[in-house]
Amino acid sequence: MSGEIVKLKGNKQGLQLVFAPGVDFDAIKADIQNKLEEGSRFFRKGTEIQIAPGTLSAEEEGVLRKLFHRHGVLFRVEEPVKETPKPAPKPVSKPAPKKATAPPSPPAEQKKPVLLPIEPAPEEKKMLVVNRTVRGGQEIQTRGSVMICGNVNPGAQIIAGGSIDIRGTCKGMVHAGAYGDATAFIVADRLMPTQIRIADRIAQPPEQMEKPTVAERASLVDGKIVIEPIER
Repeated sequence: MSGEIVKLKGNKQGLQLVFAPGVDFDAIKADIQNKLEEGSRFFRKGTEIQIAPGTLSAEEEGVLRKLFHRHGVLFRVEEPVKETPKPAPKPVSKPAPKKATAPPSPPAEQKKPVLLPIEPAPEEKKMLVVNRTVRGGQEIQTRGSVMICGNVNPGAQIIAGGSIDIRGTCKGMVHAGAYGDATAFIVADRLMPTQIRIADRIAQPPEQMEKPTVAERASLVDGKIVIEPIER
């Protein structure tokens, strides 16, 4: 790891914290604190930092969570991947010998076709509606799309498997297509986020950003996040 104690690597879920092998927790904490106080670009306010489960003890995770929170950085432990158990094979039974039967009589009248009920859309395709402002430190997660009828304040984060529609000002971290949907997009009346993510792409706005005067839409175009004005 080039002699560094703490580094960040990107994956589909975001930025993951990794440590040099054999380094004790006091050295890890000191290195992170030093980077935070120096204003490292990796630890900008509103950024979400993750760690693989089992890397640290629960007590050590709590120490880092408080340390990052004091500097406006979100910290959480990744959820372990759950393996779906394979169904047991069904026993193969021999068919019973056929019995001789009389030929069926012709039907008196043609039966009407049976209409099957239409299945509802899967849960992940439904839209979640949040009728409030999402404040700093709060997180909204859904496997589908989400509409926020309010603002998304600095330090808040919205993570959606589909698209994100914010009927207000967005100043937090927003991640659309979090499970790999590159067609997802982000719309806001005032789009001023600390960080934008669509699928596995990440973009950060400049430090000094003018307040938009119209609604804007962020989407992936040729593998890059592009922001353009729209009409509501």
